[in-house]
Formats: sequence, C-alpha cells, structure tokens
Amino acid sequence: MTKGVSIQVIKRLPRYYRFLTELEANGTDRISSNKLAAVMSSTASQVRQDLNCFGGFGQQGYGYSVHNLRAEIGKILGLDRIHSTILIGAGNLGKAIATHLNFEQLGFKLNAIFEKDPKLVGKMLRGITVLPDNDIERYVKDNYVETAILALPKDAVENITQRLYALGIRSYWNFSHYDIAKKYDDVVVENVHLSDSLMTLCYRINELDKSINEEE
Repeated sequence: MTKGVSIQVIKRLPRYYRFLTELEANGTDRISSNKLAAVMSSTASQVRQDLNCFGGFGQQGYGYSVHNLRAEIGKILGLDRIHSTILIGAGNLGKAIATHLNFEQLGFKLNAIFEKDPKLVGKMLRGITVLPDNDIERYVKDNYVETAILALPKDAVENITQRLYALGIRSYWNFSHYDIAKKYDDVVVENVHLSDSLMTLCYRINELDKSINEEE
C-alpha cells in the first residue's frame, strides 16, 4: 500500500477505475471533479482528496483526462502487471468465478484449477482442465504461482492453506469464512463474504420499509 494512504481510499480506487472505463467506452474525453463525483455518488472534495493522495492528475479549469486518469489508477492498482493465479475449488462457486471474470483485465491470469471431487476432475473450465487437488504441490513446484483463489467450504480451507503457505504462496482471494490472516501474519488476503453482503441488503430493505411506513 502507498505510504500514508488509508485502506478506505484504496478500496475506492477500483470504483474510480470501473466508472472511468465506462466513461471512456462511451467516448468521454475529459471530466471535472464535480461530474466524476456525481458518477461516483460522492463529492468533488472527496474525489480531489482521494486523487491527491497519488499526485492529483488534474488541472484547474481543465479537469481530468479520462484515458490518462484511468491508466494512472490502473498502474496504482497494479493492473499493468499480471499475477499468476490458481483456483482451488471447481464446484458451483468456483465455476462461476472461472467462467465470468475477465482476470487479465484485472491484473491476474488463471493458469490452473484444482478440485477434490473426482466427478469434477478432468472437466474443462475456461479452457483449463480441472486437476485433482493432490497435484497442487507438483504444479506449484513446477510453475510460478503468486495467488490462490479459495472457493471452498470453511472446513476445507485450513488444510489447503497450510499446503499453499508451505509452497510459498502469500496472497489469497478467499471466499470462505476461514480467517487466513489470523494464522499467518505475512500474507495478503482479500476476503469475500457473500452472506455479509446479502445481510447488509436485508438491513437496508428493512430500513427502507420502515421509512415508507413512517411516511404513511
């Protein structure tokens, strides 16, 4: 992480990148902080503060070049470098991850998929043959791997993580509820809790219902 930049700012960068990508695709060449803030559902002050953490990139009265700002944020996020990645778990979740994400545009290349269930081993996902999970050690020793995506039940992740950690893998995209960082303090983990997101939606729906009922 860039020194002195908060995790909250870092977590907003992908949103900037996504919206700038859409703006560029729609033919927008330049954008002011006010208009970018409107697209982001933010404020112009917040946009300027966020971007100033990395040098600013804009000119007063001129705004931001959409193409250049998108490229600079891409570099900050590390999207100009491709990280070699493996996926552990080829069930429904793993299949969805492998099938629907454009890894190369997001800074990663999915090179191998592993699965314990013999019914799924040998099948093709994203043009990749699913390998048995007992081949993980052989594959990682023979190929450079930086990142592992874990699309496994919580009770299966601890053992898999021990194996991957012993092989030198230190970055994980974790879809389970197992807390990898609690056990290993030298790893980078991005946890994805789909149930947490759904519960947050549930809360917001309930709050909306309360607001409507109060107005009635």
